[in-house]
Amino acid sequence: MPYAEPSSSPLVSLRDIHLSFGSNEVLKGIDIDIQRGQAVSIIGPSGSGKSTILRCITGLIRPQSGQIRVGATQVDQLHTEAELIALRQRVGFVFQQYNLFPHLTVLQNLTLAPIRVLGLDRQRAGRLARDLLERVRLAHKADAYPGELSGGQQQRVAIARALAMRPELILFDEVTSALDPETVGEVLTVIRELTQDGMTCVLVTHEMRFAEEISDEVYFTEAGNIVEHGPASRIFHHPANPRTRIFLERSLGQGPLPSRHLHPARAA
Repeated sequence: MPYAEPSSSPLVSLRDIHLSFGSNEVLKGIDIDIQRGQAVSIIGPSGSGKSTILRCITGLIRPQSGQIRVGATQVDQLHTEAELIALRQRVGFVFQQYNLFPHLTVLQNLTLAPIRVLGLDRQRAGRLARDLLERVRLAHKADAYPGELSGGQQQRVAIARALAMRPELILFDEVTSALDPETVGEVLTVIRELTQDGMTCVLVTHEMRFAEEISDEVYFTEAGNIVEHGPASRIFHHPANPRTRIFLERSLGQGPLPSRHLHPARAA
């Protein structure tokens, strides 16, 4: 069943977000809307502000100006730790590094927060955890420790752990960047299934083919600006901005158009 029905009001809205670290201006007036049930990818070169945008959504980083809203919560106006914890119960975040507790089993990693934060009893939390492990194809690893798993398996556990909090949306921050090529596909399969089920997902990713396949909307960032955004089909096949076009040509390994004569060997 879908996680949420789409609505006309965005689930996530960022308006004119500015953020600097000292003299380094990281975000320069970011505007983003994410509808319920959408899969949105944020792409762009390293250092363009992509991951910082995700951290602003969850209140991990507070911008100097601008407005951030998640549902009815005005994130930029949250001040207490209790308010931020309440927000993060509703927003799952899967990082590049898996951040699993190495001294706990897989099952314990999944049940810890639902018991302590959501107040579920141990039996109910255990059933939920096993259902989620089945979903990410790791039911047989419930009693294993993170150190006994491959990188791809640990990342799938991290996704299941985020789902255990029953979030409204999940943010994925380059979740395949630390994986070897053989395990990337198993993680992307889990994310693909989540988007097909209607979970609202925001991905920062360098997996361009995957972003094109699963995204409803794509934002291309560079140097702290949203250079271009639109439906995935248009961004990937008919980008309006020359910088977007060049980035995608390089990222997809296609090279510039032959008429530009920048790669004669490809044109031959």
